[in-house]
Amino acid sequence: MQSNILQKSNLNGAQKAAILLIALDVDTAAQVFQYLDNNEVEQISAEITKVRNTASGTVDLVLEEFYNMVTAREYVLEGGLEYAQAVLEKSFGVSKAQSIIEKVQNLTTLRGFDVLKKADSTQLVNFLNKEHPQTIALILSHLSPDQTAAALRELPEPLRVEVAYRIATLGKIAPQTLKRIEKVVDEMAGLTISQSMSKIGGTKSLAQILNRSSVSLSKELLEKISEKDEDVAFEIKRLMFMFDDLIQIQDKDLQKILREVDKKDLVLSLKIADEKLKSKIFSNMSERAATLLKEELQYMGMVKLKEVESAQANIIDVIKRLEEDGEISLNMRGSREEVYV
Repeated sequence: MQSNILQKSNLNGAQKAAILLIALDVDTAAQVFQYLDNNEVEQISAEITKVRNTASGTVDLVLEEFYNMVTAREYVLEGGLEYAQAVLEKSFGVSKAQSIIEKVQNLTTLRGFDVLKKADSTQLVNFLNKEHPQTIALILSHLSPDQTAAALRELPEPLRVEVAYRIATLGKIAPQTLKRIEKVVDEMAGLTISQSMSKIGGTKSLAQILNRSSVSLSKELLEKISEKDEDVAFEIKRLMFMFDDLIQIQDKDLQKILREVDKKDLVLSLKIADEKLKSKIFSNMSERAATLLKEELQYMGMVKLKEVESAQANIIDVIKRLEEDGEISLNMRGSREEVYV
């Protein structure tokens, strides 16, 4: 067997990554690969096949370097670059700390958005509301749907609609376009974002965001987006499910849903429901169950809108689970030609 003893000083990034993955268990290494793009996977895989005999000291040094980088990254996210450097200098001295910080700054996986992801919705809105809607859309599209939904709720109404529409119509974003928002993110995060072309936003992204927003906000945004672009609004609706869409579900599927949902959620969810939807639900229950439900609704006092919307969201979660399990068919993913009225 050909000897291939690698020295840490001669290793490039891909070779270090290969040694690191070899040192991990197979399942963990496989999970790491899921976060890499195809080119990175191919490059590292090629290096893994070349590794034959690596001195244990070299493996230890690679693991130590990786640990130091991860530790530094956490310090940066916690308090910024200056804080990270101060902490590392106490542990490693000025020279080594500077070396680690420089490597961390150059990591493509360390983005300014990591810091933004730790901000609450009020901080985000205060930071972004003076920016151009396109810039806001680009930044929010890099965050989680839950965080974006919370931020949208706090944006002023005209800006909220414009940002939501731009999220829905985002597509391939070239490096030069991303460069425009780098400065904005740097002001809050003190970091840079990846310059590789990425696919962000889109109608699916906004659908996920609206599914996590309140019913009233979802309806408002969809109506406003429909006024701007009916096709985009239709595509968003096609990719999401709202409580009022229960009216479109076949009776046999609705009966399965009613057997699965929490009865308290059902009562609360119907507090603000359309009469036609209530009638459809009553007709798919036993006479006794329908009578009890009507009585509970009749004698229900004032409840918070937030509680009603939370109950509706719980029922939507049940519906999505049943659809994913193949128990029901929503039949809401067709084109306009397939929609019956």
